[in-house]
Amino acid sequence: MKTTNKISNNRFLLVFFLLLISVNFNSCTDVLDKEPLNVLTSDKQYSTVEGYKQSMVSVYSNLAYSTFLRFYWSMQEYSTDMAVSTWNDGGDGIYHELAWSADSPAIANVYTATINMITLCNNFINESSPEKIAERGFVGADAEKITQYQAEIRFLRAYCFWILMDCYGNPPFPTEETIGTTPPRQIQRADLFLFLENELIAIEPKLANPKSNERGRPDKAAVWALLSRMYLNGKIYTGNEYYTQAITNCTKIINAGYALESKYEWLMLGDNHLNTNEFIFTINYDNTNQTWYSTNFLALGPAGVPASINGMSATWQSFRFTQQIPALFPTPSPAFDKRGMFYTTGQNLQVQTISTSTDGYSAYKYRNKDRNGNSIQQNNNFGNLSDIDFPIFRLAEIYLTYSEAVLRGGTGGSNNLALDYVNKIRGRAYANDPSSSLGNITSTQLTLDFILDERARELYWETHRRTDLIRYNKFTTGTYLWAWKGNVIGGRAVDPKFNLFPIPTSDLLANPNLVQINGF
Repeated sequence: MKTTNKISNNRFLLVFFLLLISVNFNSCTDVLDKEPLNVLTSDKQYSTVEGYKQSMVSVYSNLAYSTFLRFYWSMQEYSTDMAVSTWNDGGDGIYHELAWSADSPAIANVYTATINMITLCNNFINESSPEKIAERGFVGADAEKITQYQAEIRFLRAYCFWILMDCYGNPPFPTEETIGTTPPRQIQRADLFLFLENELIAIEPKLANPKSNERGRPDKAAVWALLSRMYLNGKIYTGNEYYTQAITNCTKIINAGYALESKYEWLMLGDNHLNTNEFIFTINYDNTNQTWYSTNFLALGPAGVPASINGMSATWQSFRFTQQIPALFPTPSPAFDKRGMFYTTGQNLQVQTISTSTDGYSAYKYRNKDRNGNSIQQNNNFGNLSDIDFPIFRLAEIYLTYSEAVLRGGTGGSNNLALDYVNKIRGRAYANDPSSSLGNITSTQLTLDFILDERARELYWETHRRTDLIRYNKFTTGTYLWAWKGNVIGGRAVDPKFNLFPIPTSDLLANPNLVQINGF
């Protein structure tokens, strides 16, 4: 169960965020020339280092307690073989058909959430500029702390911009220099890539050393992880290869003291804040803070899974795999892959109908229980909220990125190390021991197609699949088909324009600087 300090900190985080909302939106008076008595002005808020930290925490809170994670997960998983949904939650039923338009409500969800977070980040970046720090009299260690806080928020902004770049191609580009002025200009995908690369390299020295920051706050390793993910997909974003740079940044993380947790089943439990060996950067959750957009949906959403397993309540009967995902796992005998935590009771393997909750196996990867199998105590009025933290970056992804980048021709890496890293992942999967040889593969078996399948086995339901399939040119093409791809039961190729999501029509109408991407 999570510690009292952790519960207290997260309660403060949400309360402060709600306070900011209250201050910003409920401070009007009938007499406009009077100063409202309940306004927390910038000069008051940022008059102390603690005030800066509180404001920084409110930005993290927006990442956790907005709609972001739930809708981003839907965009990345429902559009692939990883999941079909019984519901049409927020219009996300359109994803599996690969037939969205600029008017589809679902595509605006992630777009709006990330733009909102970027706006909050831009405001904090302005308030923590060197000029503002000096103007408010901060010097020495206090000034350095505020500078670090700013670097962390710049990292969070970079993460949000990466999502826009990956999903929408050429998004608007609001910065601290344009906030509150003219509508933001549009930036081309390759230019945004270069901006993010330079931004991440610039903030890296200002961040805490790996594994030394407070939980849920980024450090140098988080920068290296985001860079490695960008570099692995760099050819998609820019037309140029960055595999050598991906290897370099993965190596920095691997040499920073991280290690795989011994059991895969521990990764997504209600006490997974204990996974400090493997987790690099997380979105933190605590059931004291009440929201349905946290990892609640990952524990409650899988169809068929009973309360005795998920540690919360009966399933929402929402999402299941297509039959293509269980097929990636070997038969149970003589050894079996423990990552395949499939729930099959009452579930059919084949997805004959997307809206039928019993069509398709589901899984109990996310459970609100501790490592001993006990349900996490609920500290809320609902009695049904999640404590499961969501890892944005963890070491297993870094191992797989390193291995893929080596196989794609990046220099500075080693084929032997690539094989060793993959076999560590498989040792855990088969024997709860990364050093075990059970489940190991040979060098001839380590191919790019194997890596793609291994990423599916290791990282399923962690928001990677759409990006992975695009990198392998299997998302819209006919080289790989899955049930109901393109709204056909056996799957079909679709227009390559669906490798991206269009800019929502509402934003095109509101911002004359934006031009729609090709095809929409």
